[in-house]
Amino acid sequence: MTNNEHIWTIIMAGGLGSRFWPVSSVDCPKQFVDTMGVGRSMLQLTFERMEKLCPRDHIIVVTGEQYADRVREQVPGLLPWQVLGEPLRRNTAPCIAYAAAVISQMDPEATIVVSPADHAVFGLDRFVRNLSQAIDTVQEHDWIITVGAQPVKPDTSYGYIQFSKGVKGSERANESTPSENLFEVVTFTEKPPVEMARQFIASGEFFWNTGLLVWRLPVLRRTYEQFLPAIADSFFNLTLNTNRSTLEEVYSHCEAISVDHGIMEKADNVHVLAASFGWSDVETWDSLYGVFRHDKAGNAIVNGLAVTYNTHNCVVIVPADKTVVLDGLNDYIVAADEDTLLICRRKNEDKIFKYASDVEMQQLLYSNVK
Repeated sequence: MTNNEHIWTIIMAGGLGSRFWPVSSVDCPKQFVDTMGVGRSMLQLTFERMEKLCPRDHIIVVTGEQYADRVREQVPGLLPWQVLGEPLRRNTAPCIAYAAAVISQMDPEATIVVSPADHAVFGLDRFVRNLSQAIDTVQEHDWIITVGAQPVKPDTSYGYIQFSKGVKGSERANESTPSENLFEVVTFTEKPPVEMARQFIASGEFFWNTGLLVWRLPVLRRTYEQFLPAIADSFFNLTLNTNRSTLEEVYSHCEAISVDHGIMEKADNVHVLAASFGWSDVETWDSLYGVFRHDKAGNAIVNGLAVTYNTHNCVVIVPADKTVVLDGLNDYIVAADEDTLLICRRKNEDKIFKYASDVEMQQLLYSNVK
């Protein structure tokens, strides 16, 4: 890989992780939780991965300002500008622009890797090779490279990237050795209905969108100026010393828009690199069940001690110091934090928002009665 002196990483850690209630909550979202049962949070695992690509002091974490202290607790020793707190949630395009503005103050020629904080990666060596290839490629061409994972089922919780089978990205650049895993992007589709997802997979022309992006800072700036000029005008004037009131004003007036909708769907220099590593955005309980190891009865015991009898195909995550005894369950979610226990059928996980809302209301009524 090219010398990493000018390589930077932006970690986006502002999600609420509400689908993983009660383990994940507004106070402590999924990225700060040991969702994978390995003794480290998803943010910590992401940070460790990115340290394989660039120096530690070239990694910036963007999060909600209410979570900035939690980031510093989980990743000690970060410099003040390495944790950027957003005063308002405005999706990924403003988030990336904010961090890019800070990076531009220190390294105008930076190559930037953008990564979500709450995704699971399997195969660290392959991850490093793939991202190193993407870094080397964008340093030779004015491209934006996104990383696509091979879909294994018609999952409607993922975004899909359609790629061109006919022309590989490196062939377009007239390189002497075409890359077998780099393609031009045709379309992006966010969370399609199940029948459309089936058609996508059957065509063999789609990847899952991992949310990983690689681009040089000058390309990033030009692209924002072309497709999101209002965000470019506001954010690229920010500095390391921008005060909170100015930042609040910028965020309060900026559009809430994802980088996919704002840029990737419009730009004509986007290429997708086919990942050779395993990946999941771990967006739902079902996706966690799908990536985690199973016992002989098909149960995924992520955390805590579970003693099971006649129990099959369940996903269990409770505090590490807790024990649960399960008898006669099939296809259930059993999840708990220190205060709340959830037991529901896996097929009903789309009702978790309602469960969380109803519990909050009942707790409020109970506290008033007391």
